[in-house]
Formats: sequence, C-alpha cells, structure tokens
Amino acid sequence: MGFGAPVTAVAPPILNPRSPLRLAKKWLLPVVPFVIVLALWWLVWYIGDFAIGVLPSPRLVLDSAIDRWDEFRGHIGASLQRLVWGFLVAAVTGVLLGLAAGLSKRIADFLGPLVTFMNAISGIAWIPLAIAWFGVGTGMVVFIIWNASFFLIFLNVMLGVRLVPFHLEYGLLSLGASRARVIRQVIVPGAMPYIMAGLRSGLGFGWRGLIAAELVGASSGLGFFIFEQQEFNRADLIIAGALIIGTIGMAMDRLILAPLERRTIERWGLVSTE
Repeated sequence: MGFGAPVTAVAPPILNPRSPLRLAKKWLLPVVPFVIVLALWWLVWYIGDFAIGVLPSPRLVLDSAIDRWDEFRGHIGASLQRLVWGFLVAAVTGVLLGLAAGLSKRIADFLGPLVTFMNAISGIAWIPLAIAWFGVGTGMVVFIIWNASFFLIFLNVMLGVRLVPFHLEYGLLSLGASRARVIRQVIVPGAMPYIMAGLRSGLGFGWRGLIAAELVGASSGLGFFIFEQQEFNRADLIIAGALIIGTIGMAMDRLILAPLERRTIERWGLVSTE
C-alpha cells in the first residue's frame, strides 16, 4: 500500500443482543465473582479445619438450609410482609412530599434542612427509641423501614423535580395549559428517573433496616432467626440466613426495580433502547 492510498476504516462488528456471546456475557460474567468467593470459602475452611460453630463448610450450610427450609420460609414471609408495609408508607410519603418540595421553594426551604439532618442519622440508630415507642413487633420494624427509606426517596424526588428544564414547563403554560396539566405531563415524567432511583435506593436501605430491626425487636423474620441461632452456636444457619437475605435483596433490585427503572428512563428517551 502506498502512502497516498486511501485507508478504509472497518467498523467493529455489532453483536446481536440475543447472540450466544452477548447472552453469556450478560448472564454468566456476573456469576464469576460469586464462584470465586465460594471457592475461597471452601479453601479457607479446608485448610483451616475450623470448628462447625466458627466456619462451616459450604456443603453443610446448604444441607442445613434445606433441612430447615420450612422454618426459613415462614421467616421470609414475615420479613417481606413488614417490608411491603414499611416501604409502601415510605414511598407514598416520600414521593408526595418530595414533589411538593420540588414544586414549592417555600416548602423546600422549610423541610429541606430537617430532611438533610435526619438523612444523616442511620435508621437503625432509632431502634432503641422505636422499641420504647412501639414495643417489640411489627410496628417498630415498619417505623425503622420507613425511617431508612423515606429521606432518600424525598431527596431524590425533590432533586428530580428541580432538574426538569424550565423551558418545557413555560412552553406548555404559554399554550394555555393549567398548572395541574404541566405537573402531570411535564414535571412528573421529567422527574420519573430520579423518582425510580430514589425508590430503588430506598428499598435497599429499607431491607437492611428491616433485618437490623428484627435482630433485636421482633419475634419472627430473618433477622430474628439469625439472632436466635447465635444462642445455639449454629454458624451454619446464621450463614444460610445471611445468604438468603442477600439473595432476596439482590433479586428485588435486579429482577424488579432495575428493569423498571431502565424502562422508565427508556420511556423518556434518556437512554437508547438499542
């Protein structure tokens, strides 16, 4: 090829979203870190020869989880029921008050500093007082879930409303649209990605707050079950419970909220669907 010969750029091949390589990368690659952790766990157990009450083998943890699955299932149901109630209250109050604060500078100035202050306090720090206020049981746990979720949701919603471009709002108003229509057709859709991000983060923090509250303030649930097994030195069941907690949390995020969040931002053109 001479120095003056034209050079033709060759574009890299575009993988079909459903190609085997693309699917393998999407579904198998995230599994690799878990396999590595499992292998390290087994290796440390094998080399260290730990007692069962200190570090059980992966096989023992699996067998224990299977043997006690009916008990686990009851505690999972109790935890999820509390999570639904607590997160539902947090989502409704957080979205409504966040919208109000985003739409009104006076409300934002009034509530903003308090919400920022309260958000800096970990939700589980309220557990001792929550037990005194609500007693041991579902009421206390629901309050902790609300406390752990509400402030994140509120702040994300308020930020989302404020970041909606003003020219979109003014353009619709100039065409004679009412304020309610502008909120419904411009502000809420424009803030929806932030609303979904707030709900996603709030659910994660609420789930952690739930487990922490159940450790000391409930008579059922996964947190209670783990704490109870400490008295019997059952490290196998404690680890099994922790793995179930992580699996449920990841499933809620990856299978429910993450796809919903992505479809939301795709709906409003913030990412490409290709």
